Parts: sequence; C-alpha cells; structure tokens
Amino acid sequence: MLIATLIHTFTMSKNDKTFSRRDFLRQAACAGVGLGLTTMVNTLAPLRLASASLAQQSDVNDYKALVCIFLSGGNDSNNLIVPTGTATSSDLRADYEVGRGQLALNSGMHSLNMNNSGEAFSKYHGGSIYTLGAHPNAPEMAGMFNAGDLAFVCNVGSLSFPIESRQDLVDGRVVLPPSLYSHSDQSMQWQTSIPDQPFETGWGGRIADLMHGAYNSDASRVSMSVSLNGVNAFQRGVSNETSAFTVGTNGVTPIRGFGTGYSAAYNAGATFANPSYQNNEQGHRLQALESLVKLTHANLMEDAYAQKILSARSVEDAIGDALIQADGSGVDFDTHFADVDTSLADQLKMVARLIAGRSNLGNRRQVFFVSVGGYDIHKNHLSAHADLMDELSKSLAAFKSALVDVGDWDKTVAFTASDFSRTFTANGPGTEDGTDHAWGSHMVVAGGPVIGGKIYGHFPSLKVGDQADSIDAHNTRGRWIPSTAVDQYSAVLARWFGVESNAMEEIFPNLGRFNDPFNSTEPNLAFLPMI
Repeated sequence: MLIATLIHTFTMSKNDKTFSRRDFLRQAACAGVGLGLTTMVNTLAPLRLASASLAQQSDVNDYKALVCIFLSGGNDSNNLIVPTGTATSSDLRADYEVGRGQLALNSGMHSLNMNNSGEAFSKYHGGSIYTLGAHPNAPEMAGMFNAGDLAFVCNVGSLSFPIESRQDLVDGRVVLPPSLYSHSDQSMQWQTSIPDQPFETGWGGRIADLMHGAYNSDASRVSMSVSLNGVNAFQRGVSNETSAFTVGTNGVTPIRGFGTGYSAAYNAGATFANPSYQNNEQGHRLQALESLVKLTHANLMEDAYAQKILSARSVEDAIGDALIQADGSGVDFDTHFADVDTSLADQLKMVARLIAGRSNLGNRRQVFFVSVGGYDIHKNHLSAHADLMDELSKSLAAFKSALVDVGDWDKTVAFTASDFSRTFTANGPGTEDGTDHAWGSHMVVAGGPVIGGKIYGHFPSLKVGDQADSIDAHNTRGRWIPSTAVDQYSAVLARWFGVESNAMEEIFPNLGRFNDPFNSTEPNLAFLPMI
C-alpha cells in the first residue's frame, strides 16, 4: 500500500463525496412508491438535473460569479439597517428605541436613499416610507447602496410554509422548520433550502450539478464550486465533477517538502502537466512520486489514492496558473484590501484573484463560498457587532474596488446568508449584555448587476409580544416571523445566474409553496434582472 502511505505526506484540497454514483442510483431505485415529491427530492432530483443540464440553451460565452458570504452565528440585522429620526416624529423609531433598549444605536448611522423603497413598507407599515440608516461602522455599505451597487433584502428566514399571521403560529396552524433557533439546523436549512427534509445537497451544489454540463464541460480545469472556508452544505452536490474544491487564502496547499511552488524540485517554468526536475534530492523524490501515481494500480484502493493525487495536482496547476494571470493583470489586489486585514477580506481577495484569472480555470459559471464567524454575540453586543460591521463593510468595498479594477464587477453578485438574526431585546439590563438566537434577518446583496439603492422584501414591524401588528414569534423577545423565505431569496439569485424556470423546482422544491418571486409583485424581490 505504498500509495496509501504516500498520501499522508501531503494535504489534499479536493473534497470527497460520501457516496458513489452507484450508491445514489441504488437508493433512488429502492425509494418507496408511496413517498411524496419533497420526501424523494434528495434522491430523484439529481436525475432530473442531469437531464435538464443537457437542455440548457443559454449563451455560454458569458461569465458569472455567485459569491455566498456566510455570517456564521447569526447576524444582528436589527442594527444593520436602523430606523432614524426621532421617537416623537417616527413611530418606527419609537418602537426601535423601546424594544432595543440599551442596544439601540442613537447616532452615527449613515443615511440610505429611500426614494425607491416604498414597497418595503407596504406589508407592515401601510406604505409609509420611513428613513433608515446603515450601522455607524458601515459607511462603505451605505455608499455602495446609494451608488446603486448594493441592496438590502428584509426579514428573510427559513420557512417550511408561508405564515400568514402571528396568530396562525401561536395557534399551531402552520408547519414550522424543525429546530428553530438552533445554529447547526438553521445554518443547514439556509444552505440547503429544504428545511423539512434530511440533508443531502445544498442549493449551490444543485445549481452546479445543473449547469456544469452546459457551461463548463469542455475547458474546465477545476470544479465550478470553490470554497474559501472548507467543507460546507451549500456547495454539496451529487456529481463528482462539481464537488467543491477548497482553496486557502494563499492558494492551494502543495505537497510538503519541495519548496514554495515546488521551487526546490522543479526547474523554472515546470508544471505537473509539463514537469522538469532539478538534479537534487527534492527533484528526484518528486519525480519518483509523480511517476508512481501516474501508474495503473491493480489494487483498487491504491488506484483510487493515486487518482486523488493526480486530480489534486492537476487542479493545483490550474489554480496556480489563474493566480499568476491575476497577479500579472496590472491590478494590485493588496492595495485594494490594504485597509482591511481580516479573515473575510483575505477570503474575498482570493475570490477576486480567481475571478481575474478565470480563463485558466475554464469555467463560465463559478460558485464561491466564504464564511466568517463571531456573530453569536451573547455579551458585549454593541462593541462586538461594531467590529463585525466594520469588517463586513470594508471587505465588501475592497471586493468591489478590486473587481471594478479588473473589469468584472458587472459579472459578480455577492450575497449574505446567516443562521438567523438576533433577538430585538437584550438578554439582560446591562450594557455588557448580548442577544439570543432569533429568526427573520436582513440580507445584503452587492454586485454590478444588482438593482441597488433600494430596500427589498418587507421591513418588519418592530413591536414585540402580543402588541397589535406584532410579528414576534416568541414571547416578547423580538424574533421576527420571516416574510421572505430562503427559497424565494435564493431563487432570484439562481435565476440571474442562469437557472431557467423549467429547472427551478429541482433546485428549490418548496418554492411553489410561496408567492412567486418572479411573476408576483407581493414578494418585492426584483433585486436582480429577471433573466
């Protein structure tokens, strides 16, 4: 088992599937006839996706990048966009100050142009347009909003079915997603968009399964799903060709012991596809290893290990070529991100570089996943959340600046997702207290194609408990019942990305339970062109 031993000498970046095509087909064939569509979606939908991908007729000469920014822990969107004005002149501001208490933001908010956002106040506020401001530490997001490059989508959350009224929830007349307020369950439901079924695939992974054959099959050198933050549910699909490939903020992790970029073993200009080895110990060892893995092995396990090494090394070359192209483009990515030295910024900088070097990856569609933690704020809420908003705002601005310089901002859409929001009320009376897990949350969508400068969805009532017009799901803590389902929010992103209407139900099997985000004005979700 020489190959099995060698595999432990380096870190693999390619994520494995946990079941084979054969396993999948066997499970699908054995599924009970009496099961409903949504029960079987995780095993039957991939068969339809494979067929639908062959029928895609979209223009394959364009490029689009979809970037999921997951704010892990539950972002307090109640202080992301905030009612401004005074309590005496604005009932919404009055409700905000009463409910938020010591967590209320009282000054420094950055004004948002609300001229085009009347629909966001129609559902809960009778159409009155209130003034809103972005968090004091988010001037860049406010600037992007007012420039038309960014939009906010209000009160989005995981739903199994629409909830028409708070009383329906109180009386138990609606089916709720399981394990509300649980980090693991709600983040999974956000990333899969199937809250009422066991996890099999994520909606990003299903999109990749659908679109890879039409957009990327001929020239693709790497999966169209690239993660900057390890394994995730969002990019989990069925096809091995679209399994998410994990890249670090400095690129792929090479085999150890051969120098940076194999400089201690390769001659200048050599690659895995066109190797040329130095006449030294490192060169001899690397040549032996690469010759060994290129052999055909009678033992199936050895052969599988060898194929994984070959695949990882091939993708490593592709990523390296893309980064060389990006760094030779004349764009100084470090300068664009100079003002924000954080994990999120580092991830988005790598995404920007990969987009800039995309011709070496060979994909016309690319799905990226980045994630940052720290949002589960149970104490010292105001200071901790301020730091997070500073990171998010500066990172998005740097990402935009870099892609504008590259010329690809008009091809990119970045969107936030999070477990849930935080409770409107604080955990205790002290200023050092934090918040607890809530439900509906405001999201950020940014990119050249975004129809920005507008609030979408429905801004919630900020009344807690049993007050008239309240949409508080739990006692008096301010856990807003979502007015927009994850399915609706995500479907608009998928439609822009190129998923056609006849395949939408395969990506979002529960979408038909909710108001159509494309042909109905009620959801107020036209934040991207309805391509």
